[in-house]
Amino acid sequence: MSGGFEYFDIILFAMIAAFLVYRLGSVLGKRTGHERQGRSPLEPVSSNDGPSSDAGNDNVVAIPTRDEPAEEEPDTPLGASITQIKLADPSFTRKGFLDGARSAFEMIITAFALGDMKTLRSLLSKEVYDNFAEAIRVRERASQTKETTLVGIDSAEILEAALDDGTASVTVKYVSEQVNATRSEDGAVVDGDPNAIEKVTDIWTFARNTKTSDPNWSLVATRSSN
Repeated sequence: MSGGFEYFDIILFAMIAAFLVYRLGSVLGKRTGHERQGRSPLEPVSSNDGPSSDAGNDNVVAIPTRDEPAEEEPDTPLGASITQIKLADPSFTRKGFLDGARSAFEMIITAFALGDMKTLRSLLSKEVYDNFAEAIRVRERASQTKETTLVGIDSAEILEAALDDGTASVTVKYVSEQVNATRSEDGAVVDGDPNAIEKVTDIWTFARNTKTSDPNWSLVATRSSN
């Protein structure tokens, strides 16, 4: 009789297991290889999440503005300027912009260290791109390589904002922790310290024309307070 009970238990456990697999499948769904992929951190997000007019353009990089609860801007000159930008571009939010600005900061300093001109061209204005590109060429002519590790962004805050004839500009102050070193062709360190974390303050200005459908923000000016 004990053998019969053991056989019954095996059948019961098998039925329970099959039921659990079915439930998990119905809750989690199945992957077919055609699911929509995760959104790029710099891809603009619209309220209807519909297809972008720039779909398929690998060089389109925009600081995202996401649907957020209505933000109350302080009664300050900066608050008034941000309100003007919101009126010109209803999709703009302070939080959404800063989220994208953080991503842009990481992408730009990484691309500069790697000498990735293609990525830089999609994120920078022509003037800033030319300056970055020349610095990369000087480094390459000297057979030097730059190593940059972004340990973390401690803070990113909007310092200034303006709307001038439809062109919005926003200046962001970044405080980050980085490891920077430049090496010669033989691997010797000629600048920086690969073993030291330094606190770096950068002030970058982004701009875009709100009168066009182009969602891209470009880095148009940089300065450092260090």
